[in-house]
Amino acid sequence: MIPKRIVIFTGGRLGTWALDFLTPDDMLIGADAGALFLVEHGLKPHIALGDFDSVTPAQLEYIRETSGETHDYDPIDKDYTDTELAWRLALSKKPQQIVMLGALGTRFDHSLANVHLLRMAQQQGIAASIVDEHNCIQLTADQTKLYNSSYTYVSLLPLSERVTGITLTGFQYPLHEASLEIGQSLGISNKLLLEEGQIAIKQGMLLVIQSRD
Repeated sequence: MIPKRIVIFTGGRLGTWALDFLTPDDMLIGADAGALFLVEHGLKPHIALGDFDSVTPAQLEYIRETSGETHDYDPIDKDYTDTELAWRLALSKKPQQIVMLGALGTRFDHSLANVHLLRMAQQQGIAASIVDEHNCIQLTADQTKLYNSSYTYVSLLPLSERVTGITLTGFQYPLHEASLEIGQSLGISNKLLLEEGQIAIKQGMLLVIQSRD
């Protein structure tokens, strides 16, 4: 059966706030320490995977006993991070949506690489987001709707070299057929004025980041 939504827990910043994003029908994938977080909070990952270099042997045994499946990878002989392995596995199942939690943390290289993973989902037409306690990050290449929520700000950053034809409706600072180039901060800290806002672009890839302090 094709899952409607897959939620990936990986090894960055996690807390009990992450549990609030779950619904009973979610398929859960735990990557390395993300799998440990799930089992320690009484949840059973459908799949746990990784090289498990962030957990102790006893913790790994607990993960194996609790998870539906466990996929082990050699820490040296692998091409992808544990997070990307989980992401590729989720994409292969063709869900309608993927949410990744724990993808942001103290390692900026890992955080940035994880944000770049959104491109693969966008190319396959799968709605995807990276969420932590303060941010929700999405990627659009055409149009997306946002709804007024607990996030204070909406920032737009190009993931491609140039994004053209940017039109914003329902925002404090509207745009019409605007362009952004990578390296510009023009799109930082906008706000929704209405209950619903729309972002449309004509060419490029645009990161849409909802955030709060």
